[in-house]
Amino acid sequence: MTAAFGARLRAALDAHGPLCVGIDPHAALLDRWGLPQDAHGLRAFGLAVVKAAAGRVGVVKPQVAFFERFGSAGFAALEDVMAAARDAGLIVLADAKRGDIGSTMAGYASAWLEPGSPLEADAVTVSPYLGPESLRETITAAVRAGKGVFVLAATSNPEAAALQTARTVDVAATDDQSVAQRVVRDVTWANGSPAFADGLGPVGVVIGATVDLAEAGLSAQQLAATPVLAPGFGAQGAEPADLIARFGPVASQVLASESRSILSAGPGAIAATITDRAARYQEVIRG
Repeated sequence: MTAAFGARLRAALDAHGPLCVGIDPHAALLDRWGLPQDAHGLRAFGLAVVKAAAGRVGVVKPQVAFFERFGSAGFAALEDVMAAARDAGLIVLADAKRGDIGSTMAGYASAWLEPGSPLEADAVTVSPYLGPESLRETITAAVRAGKGVFVLAATSNPEAAALQTARTVDVAATDDQSVAQRVVRDVTWANGSPAFADGLGPVGVVIGATVDLAEAGLSAQQLAATPVLAPGFGAQGAEPADLIARFGPVASQVLASESRSILSAGPGAIAATITDRAARYQEVIRG
């Protein structure tokens, strides 16, 4: 039986440190790598990143949009890249940001989290903005399959701040809360299961590395047992030292996501770049 997602993620973090390598084959990078602007270029790019990442980090994060732009051929390339990553022992976090209700959301969950699905990943990013409760069946499906979900909470893009830090009114709460705080509160219920009492739960949240937790209404206590995916490292300005500065006592359960800062090194230098960046994060975590 497959181990629970949180246990596998904890083992990957302990073995390789926090660095999560994005697989983002956007047009400028394909050109820089000398690859064609088609599904063949996507596949070659993704497989090269997988080869460079295997054994150096524990997690890779394909950005689905860059594959989706080439239609069915792009999805076929994504299937090959994700399968190769999982065969290489990497945890695959599909950055798809799916969010819907009812049978539609169940369809997304089946596509990304069902064992044996062509697009099977170990975890997927999802959006709570049709209501956190709309994710309940997806979270339940993830738990049953030993998979994970990462829910958008306080993202690194500046235009999100006004919405995600807005205050809410809840008669069940003793005071008002930020939207981000409500999201974390309402989606991490599965992490409180006794099955995950000694480690990380299956429900993670996305919190940007450039986000101030206090300003977003979040605290380390609220994030107990919760994996955190933190975009914003590398090209967006955050550095490994910010892992501790931003996340403090929960830094050891954070995935520091980098894409362009690594991928721009090109196919000949990406492995060395990953090795260097991974070592810097490990130094920070180990103190």
